Amino acid sequence: MAGKDFPPLEIPYSGTLLAGVDEVGRGPLVGSVVTAAVILDPEQLIEGLADSKKLSEKRREVLFDEIQHKALAWHIAEATVEEIDRINILHATMLAMQRAVEGLQPAAEFVLVDGNRCPDLPCPSMPVVKGDARHPAISAASILAKVYRDRQMAELEKEFPGYGFAQHKGYPTKQHLAALQELGPTLHHRRSFKPVQMQLSL
Repeated sequence: MAGKDFPPLEIPYSGTLLAGVDEVGRGPLVGSVVTAAVILDPEQLIEGLADSKKLSEKRREVLFDEIQHKALAWHIAEATVEEIDRINILHATMLAMQRAVEGLQPAAEFVLVDGNRCPDLPCPSMPVVKGDARHPAISAASILAKVYRDRQMAELEKEFPGYGFAQHKGYPTKQHLAALQELGPTLHHRRSFKPVQMQLSL
């Protein structure tokens, strides 16, 4: 099920219970890392799937609802700020990916993971570098994770005005670093990330 917008990818699995997995939020200084797993329905094609970063916010929102409506299965999971600080961002991302896959009903028989490594999963898996541009299930997962996390940042903006979370989504932009310096870290900032550590040590 490569789809016309995706290049052929050699996958050692030909069944329908193939899940795509992606994450959003490894780089930000604040908030959870969010992952999604999606098993697309070959009978219900979704037009316009692509790397979530290349789609407009409005288009992502439309696809977010369509993916949830048409997919055979989907699940969004996360690893918290506390988990990121305790086990580091890489291990927290792998943990969140495991949770996303484990939440699928029906369960996946094969998993494609965006990136160059896979977490320990209960079924065979394969990493796919730049996977959100190479397979529609990974693309769908990237859209679910991105929209979900962006909504979290919009809510955080209401709770902590002045940081600009709705704009920069927690990434270390000039605006965010200036706010961090002026207002100090919130309880949602990742203590293990250097710019936050530096502010806490002042």
